[in-house]
Amino acid sequence: QVQLVESGGGLVQAGGSLRLSCAASGRMFSTYAMGWFRQAPGKEREFVGGISCCGISTYYADSVKGRFTIFRDNAKNTVDLQMNSLKPGDTAVYYCAADQWGSGHATGYDYWGQGTQVTVSS
Repeated sequence: QVQLVESGGGLVQAGGSLRLSCAASGRMFSTYAMGWFRQAPGKEREFVGGISCCGISTYYADSVKGRFTIFRDNAKNTVDLQMNSLKPGDTAVYYCAADQWGSGHATGYDYWGQGTQVTVSS
């Protein structure tokens, strides 16, 4: 089992950058694919991106491709989401999630953090 805690959310102007971090506790972090999701008010939660257990493969939603990048550090049990060129439409609560033995694609995540708010002003 793994516990996840996100940090780094806040308020940023359109065009700015923000980096979210997710710290994982528990054993065998390197066996988990990690994903980032977001949920805006009144909308369903959506997949933002994911990274495989070893960090070789990454996957992104079309809406963030080229602007967001996922990094992981298995030595520190962390996964980060670097967000550049932010838009008001990126405003949401962002969640990290873990999927043991997963691939980093959009489904199959079993463990979730509590979320961190990102607000992008125009």
